[in-house]
Amino acid sequence: MLMISRRLGLYLLTAWVAVTVNFVLPRLMPGNPIQNLIGKIQSQVTPAEINAIRLSFGDTKQGWLGQYFTYITQMFHGNLGISITLGAPVTSILRESVPWTVGLIGLSTIISFVVGTFAGAMLGWTRGSRFDSLIPTATFFQAVPYFFLATVMLLAFGSDLHWFPVLGAYNQTVTPGWNWPYVLNVIRYAELPLISIVLSSIAGWMLGMRNMMITMIGEDFVLMAVAKGLPRRKVIFHAARNAVLPSIANLSLAIGLVVSGALLVELVFNYPGVGDLLLQAVLNADYPLIQGIFLVITLTVLAANLIADFIYLALDPRTRTEAAV
Repeated sequence: MLMISRRLGLYLLTAWVAVTVNFVLPRLMPGNPIQNLIGKIQSQVTPAEINAIRLSFGDTKQGWLGQYFTYITQMFHGNLGISITLGAPVTSILRESVPWTVGLIGLSTIISFVVGTFAGAMLGWTRGSRFDSLIPTATFFQAVPYFFLATVMLLAFGSDLHWFPVLGAYNQTVTPGWNWPYVLNVIRYAELPLISIVLSSIAGWMLGMRNMMITMIGEDFVLMAVAKGLPRRKVIFHAARNAVLPSIANLSLAIGLVVSGALLVELVFNYPGVGDLLLQAVLNADYPLIQGIFLVITLTVLAANLIADFIYLALDPRTRTEAAV
């Protein structure tokens, strides 16, 4: 329980720092987006309407400290402001875009971790076999930048071979909703972006698990299990359970890289996540939208890291013993 309390406290502190940085960074960008918007429509509105526009977008002439406390208060009430470029509440905009990105990132991370860890365990146990040829292939895909691999796959398997649908998240002829045609169509359109992310990230899990398995094979508890004649499947399981701990610890670091790569992949495939939304917000200096996107990304990554810590705590009894001392 003490270990969990410490972790929660650390993550709360990290979340506060992230929220503060999220508030400061957009305001360090050059230009005034509200002034630019007013400049475009100034000849079409009255001075009273211009003042109303300023107030609606939060331009109350407050200093940074006043803006910061207002931002924190509104955030806890679920109000992230109004997008300057889209003219809609940031919360409603993110409600439509975030599920696509979270689904893509979540599935790609789980698949790459599970498949890479399982393959690494088998490669480590059967080191020196012909299956080691998988390592250079996986490493090659990891060395290729996310956006370049996604572009090549889009052109080769989508545009040329027509094996996968391209651009978008579903066919416009399908009616959105909780019905099988729509769900299957969404899965079909997500296949190519998902494969590109998995191919780019699977090598790290594979190599890490393989190296740890080779180390574990020489440990006394594994040699004792083999000497006692335990089935090969059980020996591999016990060795893999200990070998996977560093991979779970590294999962928190890898999630951030997967998130950044997924945003680039969304731009290539015109996927309706937050990737294109973030690009347009940065280009237009849309402070509320930038802050909302980074806030959601940050909290999602922190939540995933917290879950990874709990999994590590459940798998490794030594951490619970150390925390209790």
